[in-house]
Amino acid sequence: MKDKALLFINGDPPKSFPDLTHYGLIACTDGAFHYLKELGFPLDKLDFISGDFDSHSGSDENVYQEKFIHTLDQDKTDFHKALEIILERGFHTVDVLGASGGEQDHFLGNLTVAYTFKDQLSIKFYDEFSEYYFVSKNFTLKNAKNRMISLYPFPSVENITTTGLNWPLTNGSLSVTSRIGTRNFAVEDEISIQYESGDLLFFVGRNEIEYPKIY
Repeated sequence: MKDKALLFINGDPPKSFPDLTHYGLIACTDGAFHYLKELGFPLDKLDFISGDFDSHSGSDENVYQEKFIHTLDQDKTDFHKALEIILERGFHTVDVLGASGGEQDHFLGNLTVAYTFKDQLSIKFYDEFSEYYFVSKNFTLKNAKNRMISLYPFPSVENITTTGLNWPLTNGSLSVTSRIGTRNFAVEDEISIQYESGDLLFFVGRNEIEYPKIY
């Protein structure tokens, strides 16, 4: 059984689509529905479209009515409400496209929503430049060499140690008010991260980058 969900939300449209056969559920928010139509996405593959639908035409309503889930709660974002539906349908791993770009307060809001669900869902974001997600206190990534790595505390991380990075940390601390760990890169094929407390948002570049050697 395919136990992973794919969700499109209303940021910058993706440049390409993943292999849809890897997913047991495919969904979008009503804002993302517009760009999926324009990009020629196979809309019949969508399991549901959620939102308040205040920007949809009657023709959309008629054709895709059975896929529409009206979520009118204005105290939650469309992303939050879509994740609730995904949880209700029994999925606990979600790939998210369209989270970044556009208005940056939306992007920050999307990260906060992911933090809210981090103990219930494994959420991984993808955009043109990187993939990013919250990582556990003992994390390892392979095939990382020459990729950009950024560590972003949410809002702080204590006693963090890393291996395989150009600028390693040993029992260090990170905080949004003092020191963060962005724009590092992997010098080994496998990197590891261990930390004692806090929450860490991890970014890895999608493409290898030729970094200059530091002597």
